[in-house]
Amino acid sequence: MPDGSSVRVEHDGPLSWIVLDRPEHANALSTRMLDEFSDALESLREEGGPVLAIRGEGRGFSSGYDIGQVGAPRVADPVGDRARLRGNIDRWLAIWDHPKPVIAAVHGYCLAGATQMCVYCDITIVTDDASIGEPAIPLGGGYIAPMWAPLVGPKRAKELAFLPGNTIDGRTAVEWGWANHAVPSDALLDTVRALAARIALVPSDVLALKKASINRAMEAMGTRTAAMAGAEMDALLHLSPAVLEVRQSIVNRGLKDVINSFRGPSSQDIAASAQAGRGAE
Repeated sequence: MPDGSSVRVEHDGPLSWIVLDRPEHANALSTRMLDEFSDALESLREEGGPVLAIRGEGRGFSSGYDIGQVGAPRVADPVGDRARLRGNIDRWLAIWDHPKPVIAAVHGYCLAGATQMCVYCDITIVTDDASIGEPAIPLGGGYIAPMWAPLVGPKRAKELAFLPGNTIDGRTAVEWGWANHAVPSDALLDTVRALAARIALVPSDVLALKKASINRAMEAMGTRTAAMAGAEMDALLHLSPAVLEVRQSIVNRGLKDVINSFRGPSSQDIAASAQAGRGAE
């Protein structure tokens, strides 16, 4: 990638890393970063190692879509908004459809639209203390949680979606089925490297067809259809008076103030508090 890119590719034995490299902006998914990510992913179809992995530079994986650029429609155009949202989903489905196994290596935070990227990776390794979850502000609906549902089930997807800014930690992500393994922070990259080394022993053609056959089974249950339907739900909700009111409050009061107005304990914290209260009786 050219100098100043927000995505870079690193080759590490049988593993090729796609690195989200915008740490000064919490690796927020800007228009440029999304385009560069897609270019990197496509280039690695024929180049690089037999296994791919994605990680974020800096304190976290990614804070999600940069809402100033790609996180919300600029004009009241539901058809254009739907196309934009479906385009983002197509970008993540390119991971799903990629012939090589793709591993997500998640540390720090992985929020909102960044979780969509990980859902379509083949394996996800998280740190124990990672924070994974929903947007801090309810600006849409039906765009993220439906992608979680095949992994965690409908009740947990709803639990995550109904509370603004709701998050789970890495261990819970594994318990729920969103991730494969949770490891200490200092073991994350070595764990991914060790997995990649073992996976790379299998011929690439065999890996590609194993991946495609499992994906086909999931698609028979509606995984791809549900994701695309979510784009339509989101485009519809972006024009609702309630969401327009929230967007106007951001203009009037500032983003940080609006985020703080929705801030509160996660569902995980609420349940833990209840358990602690019972133990104190």
